Amino acid sequence: MLARTPFRAATFLNSTSSSTTNTILPLLIDTTQCRTLHHRIAQPSIPKPTPFVPDATTFLTLIGRKLSTHAAKIPSWEALFTLTSAQLKDLGIEPPRARRYLLRWREKFRNGEFGIGGDLSKVVDGKAEVRCVEVPWDARIGKGVRIGARRTRDVESAIVTKNAPAATLTRSPGMKKVIVNVEADVPVAETLEGQALKSATTVVGLKQMGANTIYGSHVEPIKGSDGSRAVIRVKEGLWEHVRGHKIDGGERRKAEVRAKRRSAERKAGKA
Repeated sequence: MLARTPFRAATFLNSTSSSTTNTILPLLIDTTQCRTLHHRIAQPSIPKPTPFVPDATTFLTLIGRKLSTHAAKIPSWEALFTLTSAQLKDLGIEPPRARRYLLRWREKFRNGEFGIGGDLSKVVDGKAEVRCVEVPWDARIGKGVRIGARRTRDVESAIVTKNAPAATLTRSPGMKKVIVNVEADVPVAETLEGQALKSATTVVGLKQMGANTIYGSHVEPIKGSDGSRAVIRVKEGLWEHVRGHKIDGGERRKAEVRAKRRSAERKAGKA
């Protein structure tokens, strides 16, 4: 069996003509620089600020872990979503887990994954009011309701079908209760009119408990509103993912630490 001779680019190029070298040399260079291809990938888009998150400082305040102390190091909204991990390190954002946490939340926001209040549109000075209101029950969401031998997409007809909810102690017949974002001190009918009122859905992250009480993380009820009106405001750590803490040495050493403790207790009992 013949031994396989290793390929050497320099020897091969010396043995070929200049015309062949001019053709093959670019191919050899391209194949040895494949790792640079990721620089040609288009940069992710920069999401638009929302009423609840209008700037980089508010974003850093919401995600918590004391990242708001670095707000002065990030000059703009565009910089927040374009700076690389190495650039964040040069700006002095430490430790590395803080940068990883920031980058993870950055991608979540880019993909429309917000914390509580992120989808609110009526926000003033970092504060949004939510109310528990009754709206017409709509059984046709996306597919229509059957009335006798025909189907309809008329909301008023859908309400009077036999599938509509009956009256209860806390709800009128043919109605449902949802939690909506409204302008402060403005009647609901003036902020949600017509079809907007009929198709209203509950704010993400909130629930209605009992008759009218609004329940959710970091919700502040308004005094004198029997729980049907509340406020969600921007504050430190509102969206924070709290870090866990080690118990008995953490996951890897837990069994070892507890075994040593039991052994020490047995020895102490025999003494």
